[in-house]
Amino acid sequence: MGVPTNQDFQWMAHALRLAEQGLYTTTPNPRVGCVIVKNNQIVGEGAHLKAGEPHAEVHALRQAGTRAQGADIYVTLEPCSHFGKTPPCVDAVIAAKPKRVIIAVQDPNPQVAGRSVAALRDLGIEVVVGVMEHEARAQNPGFISRMTRGLPYVRSKIAASLDGRTALNNGRSQWITGEPARLDVQHWRARSCAIVTGIGTVLADNPSMTVRMVNAARQPLRVIVDSHLQTPPGCKMLEAATLQHSPVLIAYAEDRNQRADALSAAGAELICLPDAGRVDLSALLASLAQRGMNEVLVEAGQGLNGALLHARLVDEFIFYYAPKLMGADAKAMFAIPELTEMRQVTDLQILDVRQVGCDLRLRAKPVKAAT
Repeated sequence: MGVPTNQDFQWMAHALRLAEQGLYTTTPNPRVGCVIVKNNQIVGEGAHLKAGEPHAEVHALRQAGTRAQGADIYVTLEPCSHFGKTPPCVDAVIAAKPKRVIIAVQDPNPQVAGRSVAALRDLGIEVVVGVMEHEARAQNPGFISRMTRGLPYVRSKIAASLDGRTALNNGRSQWITGEPARLDVQHWRARSCAIVTGIGTVLADNPSMTVRMVNAARQPLRVIVDSHLQTPPGCKMLEAATLQHSPVLIAYAEDRNQRADALSAAGAELICLPDAGRVDLSALLASLAQRGMNEVLVEAGQGLNGALLHARLVDEFIFYYAPKLMGADAKAMFAIPELTEMRQVTDLQILDVRQVGCDLRLRAKPVKAAT
């Protein structure tokens, strides 16, 4: 087992910054950066940018050439050891004959999971694992979740007034937050593999739920949770499916009014996941994971948000609080059964608080109860 040096943290931080280049584009692959250092100078660097294209290590090794021999290779995720759309990166690393390989986090993919580390050590190459592991994990929460739990990493974005209200009692909610906050949401959409909303939001707001950023590299899969297939075939989400090549998946439980054919003709893909007359949300998330969805962003109303909270399916909340007061009759964030004991409440760990325009953005994770 190698011991990390102060320089190891410096160069790994640079590799993590390189990995950010793939923030919006690598799905379903993880974001990975690689730096090759010799005599305290960078001789090669690279990032993985898109599935099917060369991985970060390959870019860096090509740039370094023969200078990689005897060098230190820093990579934010254990090099792959299996054939996918590209050959195993560990073979290229071994062929380069480095002195040391420094890895931020072991690959959670069962097809890798330490095999590359073992192969390198068997050949006498010094391997250091765990340098800036926390930061590397935070960069790929969805990929890690999908590989270890069979579920995507679920973020729920909620825009609310300071008194925790998300819409007026008549359903009107545009716009609670200001333009800077709405622009900030676009970055969360762009990094997500799928955006999930409920039929209530579709009927009330008729959103498009697309990424509205300049030069958006791709559009996430958009998902409507619609238990009884009430989605209008002419809604904006389905219009965008054709105009922007942005697919739409409708998860439903039953088709009482025989609308499946019309929605399919309008461009939607349908998936039936019944659970006592409602959509089985756990099954939906598992299905999204099977499709290679790493990160899922929920933008919904109190019904779907409440169901996800009650089922403990949310990994992180992103609250945007506007400096407004909307009163007790306005709609709340979560429609959940009444709680009668404080031990029933959901405790949150605050991750980050910052001002975005005139609004506040607060990120928080549910605290898992001790078992």
